[in-house]
Amino acid sequence: MTQHTLHSAPVDALRHDWTVDEVVALLNLPMNDLLFKAASLHRQYFDPNAVQISTLLSIKTGSCPEDCKYCPQSAHYQTGLQKEKLIAIEKVIAQAEAAMASGATRFCMGAAWRSPTDRDMPLVVDMVSKVKAMGLETCMTLGMLSDSQAETLAEAGLDYYNHNLDTSPEFYGEIISTRTYADRLETLQSVRNSGMKICSGGILGMGEQESDRASMLVELAKLTPHPESVPVNMLVKVAGTPMEQIEDLDPFDMIRAIAVARIMMPSSHVRLSAGRENMNDEMQAMAFFAGANSIFYGEKLLTTNNPEANTDRQLFQRLGIHPEGRDTVPPVSAWAPDNCPKRPHQDFYDATSKLGA
Repeated sequence: MTQHTLHSAPVDALRHDWTVDEVVALLNLPMNDLLFKAASLHRQYFDPNAVQISTLLSIKTGSCPEDCKYCPQSAHYQTGLQKEKLIAIEKVIAQAEAAMASGATRFCMGAAWRSPTDRDMPLVVDMVSKVKAMGLETCMTLGMLSDSQAETLAEAGLDYYNHNLDTSPEFYGEIISTRTYADRLETLQSVRNSGMKICSGGILGMGEQESDRASMLVELAKLTPHPESVPVNMLVKVAGTPMEQIEDLDPFDMIRAIAVARIMMPSSHVRLSAGRENMNDEMQAMAFFAGANSIFYGEKLLTTNNPEANTDRQLFQRLGIHPEGRDTVPPVSAWAPDNCPKRPHQDFYDATSKLGA
């Protein structure tokens, strides 16, 4: 079973000149029209029934000096989160092995830093090289990077670097004051210059306006090429942060944003990311139809809950969705538990079970 690749859609069809007004118009299309447009475009670039599986591990938790108002890891807020040092390489490898056995093709490692220090770099480089040697794609989010740090990580074999824009340039000052929007764009440029792939998206439900969502998507689509991975997060409200009492996001606004991200960046993986724990199966199904084709798999996203593994497996079976493959596909025991009813794509699981983990 070979890995699913992008369909042969023309690269010159990708746009980097979207305007906020155009994107607002897309966000306001009748839902059926918007979903049809997004789903049709999705099929031109991807297998519509394949979802890329990533697992995220916090390698250093808490006491971050940034003041992001949504984040329980910020040292500025009292959220009850215990500070932890950079974890041992042995634990990283054990977690990566478990992720791979459960069907993940990408292993993401996150540290609550403003930016890594020279002392930290050899440790994270060792993590990258060892996880990469296992056959997994590698991703890290470590805060801001210099050109030289990005080059060092790329040389170690890091495939993706995550650095979210979070929101629009216009609303950004309401969310964080310790790092500028320009700082974020500069880190993304350093990542791109190094040859690594970019993972960058944002968070919905922080009190922003529709125009802010449009503006954020415009900024992401300006990147040349588009980010290879675009996580769309729904705010997870954490007690102790300034956003714990903010009004809930309308679920349809989340679906609309995913669909518009798919339309604007059709060759990118659009990840249904944080907040999935609070989405019912029907909302997740609609998100997949709207163009989401990547998820984080596992019980936690850094410090917040994520749907349990078995629940994800059962949902995939019910929807006839399969994990986007790699050269070696995980066994049927990982993605087709015995208590799941047989579905039209059961033959996929039955066939791939013979290939091993």
